[in-house]
Amino acid sequence: MDQLIPIVNRLQDVFSAVGMPNVIELPQIVVVGAQSSGKSSVLESLVGKDFLPRGVGIVTRRPLILQLKTIPMGEKPAEWAEFLHAPGHKFDDFDEVRREIERDTERVTGRNKGISSQPIGLRVYSPYVLDLTLVDLPGITKVPVGDQPQDIESQIRRMLMQYITNPNSIILAVTSANTDLANSDALKLARDVDPEGNRTIGVVTKIDLMDQGTDALETLQGKIYPLRRGYVGVICRSQKDIHARKPIKEALKAEEQFFRNHASYRHMANRLGSQFLAKTLNNILMYHIRDCLPDMKTRIMSLLAEKEQELVSYGDPMLDSKRSQGALLLHLLSKFARNFADTIDGRSTENTTTELMGGARMSFIFHDVFGRVLAEVDPLDGLSDQEIRTAIRNATGPRPALFVPEISFELLVKKQIQRLEEPSLQCVDLVFEELQRVVQQCEIAEMVRFGRLRERIVEVVGQVLRRCLGPTNQMISNLIAIELAYINTNHPDFIGGSKAISSIQQNAQSPQPQLIPVSAYEQPPPPSEKPSRRPPAQGSALHQQQQQQQQQQQDGGFFGAIFGSKKKDQRIEQHMAGMSIEEQQQYGGMDMIPPPPPPPGTGGPMAGQYGQQQQQMGHHRRGYSSPVVHGQYHSNANTMVKLPQVPSSMKPDELPTERERVETQIIKSLLSSYFNIVRKNVSDCVPKSIMYFLVNTAKDVLQRELVSQLYREELFDDLLRETDDIAGRRKSCIDLIDTLRKALDIVNQVTLAVVMCFQIRKLRTMVFCRFAISTCSTRSCDRLNV
Repeated sequence: MDQLIPIVNRLQDVFSAVGMPNVIELPQIVVVGAQSSGKSSVLESLVGKDFLPRGVGIVTRRPLILQLKTIPMGEKPAEWAEFLHAPGHKFDDFDEVRREIERDTERVTGRNKGISSQPIGLRVYSPYVLDLTLVDLPGITKVPVGDQPQDIESQIRRMLMQYITNPNSIILAVTSANTDLANSDALKLARDVDPEGNRTIGVVTKIDLMDQGTDALETLQGKIYPLRRGYVGVICRSQKDIHARKPIKEALKAEEQFFRNHASYRHMANRLGSQFLAKTLNNILMYHIRDCLPDMKTRIMSLLAEKEQELVSYGDPMLDSKRSQGALLLHLLSKFARNFADTIDGRSTENTTTELMGGARMSFIFHDVFGRVLAEVDPLDGLSDQEIRTAIRNATGPRPALFVPEISFELLVKKQIQRLEEPSLQCVDLVFEELQRVVQQCEIAEMVRFGRLRERIVEVVGQVLRRCLGPTNQMISNLIAIELAYINTNHPDFIGGSKAISSIQQNAQSPQPQLIPVSAYEQPPPPSEKPSRRPPAQGSALHQQQQQQQQQQQDGGFFGAIFGSKKKDQRIEQHMAGMSIEEQQQYGGMDMIPPPPPPPGTGGPMAGQYGQQQQQMGHHRRGYSSPVVHGQYHSNANTMVKLPQVPSSMKPDELPTERERVETQIIKSLLSSYFNIVRKNVSDCVPKSIMYFLVNTAKDVLQRELVSQLYREELFDDLLRETDDIAGRRKSCIDLIDTLRKALDIVNQVTLAVVMCFQIRKLRTMVFCRFAISTCSTRSCDRLNV
């Protein structure tokens, strides 16, 4: 057990030697307190020497790790000190130790009263000390003085919290007795990290400076603020004694006499004073180290395994042989190409469950981005009815058309198909960006080690992708050009003209409102009009089809049923001829078809006007406004008739005729049907083309391109040159691994020693118990014999 504290000191030295004193949370005693609370005096009492800097304001500006080591009597020098930053140099003059602390503090923090968290390591060897490890921290201050920074209070607090938050540390909270315990800064900090007071020891200083008639008895007994480890009262040297250089040994004797003679403390004098504090700290630290050893060993082993894994990622230092460099370079290039293909195909070992990556993102682009956008495209978007009518009129040329011209349909459908090219090319760009993203995702650990190799690999992959991008875009453009080259109206999914016209015909044959009063047509039909034929019997489908064809031929064909036959035009002309000009304007000419006029000879209001108005009916029947104003029209032959000036830009009338309405609906039906066919083809062929020309081609040729461009002997040194940062990390990692291995060996020795100690104690206890039992049995037998 006595070797536990020196073992921890060795661990502290091992970690401090590599500049990482806080790698492992070692058991230690941390001294905290306000300025001028007596921290330095307590430490000097434990050491027995006056060696700490003193002055006004903040004096301790860096953490001081103080290790006390007991040595046998008779060694020369009898007492000395060593600094970790000056190993091998023994300081037997403790005034020189004070000056060295001041010099090293100013070397780091300067002369402006600033602070630093870089610790000073000091080891004191003496036969008059107990093995201890203490950390002296700067005193808690509130107001910056002199050249101190304005946030000096927060800086000191952060430094204190860095040490006392260590769960393996013992907090030595120093509070002066002449201040209220409720205002103790040290106890407040300790309570923040140790609310139950399990690892806090209270030290009450300056008990001799309390007012007459008062004492710290309740504080020492834990009645005001209880601590599990209790309080220890000490007496510090006064400023007069310090200036007079009163020896600490005499101060310790005076302290012992004070507690023995004081009426309030004489009954507990054996539990007060600096010497009792040293023994208490030694026992507490020793048993605390024993309790922390298992966790320390586990922590060292886990950290060692972590650093060894990190060292593997940095790789071994490169050999000078070109052969070994070539083998390594070929291995890295092949591994990168394999990772690139695996990431796209979904076979990567680094797949995450938080987001899509690699080929899954490309599938998302094909179906959820590109496919959804195409599905939402309106086949008639960007086409107005007037544009469709204009296209139909332009396709007829100077001749009036009997049917809907096919050239107008082709022009309009090609215009709509052309709109699919831009989103298809955008889909290629999105996949290209995803491939560049895959390059970043599939980087191997060695690429971080060789920065130049990483740059060249990314450059070669970019060249490969850009070479594949051109043929892919050309293929997408060709797909659209193929659809534009031939409009296949015989496609099985195309609605066709007959179906489109039949649907329009059904809409046209729906009942229309009568526009002329019934009273005008009360005369019975003439006897010469043939009665309507009776419908044929059901079951003779062929007979019905023949009758329909004959009826269509009589009425002017299938388009005649929609756009009006010659007989219907004659009936309309006969009817309109009996109207006045005002009545013809009221009914709108051909826009609304009234019932047939009464036969000649039956009378009626329009019977005698048919011949007089027949010439004016031509304009209304063709759907054009007459260039001659009716109010100014005269039949006098001497009056000159002039045509209006032809406008530079001609457009159809805003109000379409019935024929134009039907033609527009037919074109819309045909456009929607054929556009849906092309959209289906494009949504299927574009992803296939991108996968073949861009993705799969890049996967197939990547390794070949990497090897052909980078696997060259003259490039080995340049590509496999490590960065200075990686070399420095490897060296630090190697040093830390060596340190952790040494620490693990030390902990294993301590663990073995502790186990042996407990076994010896257990054996002694068993022997003592057996001896006691045998002694009791012997005495009992003697009594019975008596």
